Amino acid sequence: MSEKTGVIRVLLAKVGLDGHDRGVKVVARCLRDAGMDVIYTGLHRTPEEVVDAAVQEDVDVLGVSLLSGAHMTILPRMIDLLRKTDADDIILMAGGVMPDEDVATLKKMGVGEVLLQDAPPETIVGTVRRLVAERGPR
Repeated sequence: MSEKTGVIRVLLAKVGLDGHDRGVKVVARCLRDAGMDVIYTGLHRTPEEVVDAAVQEDVDVLGVSLLSGAHMTILPRMIDLLRKTDADDIILMAGGVMPDEDVATLKKMGVGEVLLQDAPPETIVGTVRRLVAERGPR
């Protein structure tokens, strides 16, 4: 949360070859409507580009939308990059299409929360607020 404004800052990204971004745009809109600052990086980003942007923008939450099935490769890479840049206070969230059995594994690796494609907007907003409150000030 920005110490100056008290507003939660979120960066949303599509990493890899996913070519569909309607869902992440809906998420961006619902978070903005809830009063959060939201940055969307666009399609076809690399983990390095996204983590660099999250650090530069000083966000509270980095949300990654994945539909490609590459979540078990991309998300661990992003966790590693956040740690290497001393930015592991940025909460990593994942959303999209992933098998239910991968959710627990991703959370054990360090993903703050995984919200699948059927998560309603109020759940997404509430989860972001809860995770930022649990983390506390940076």
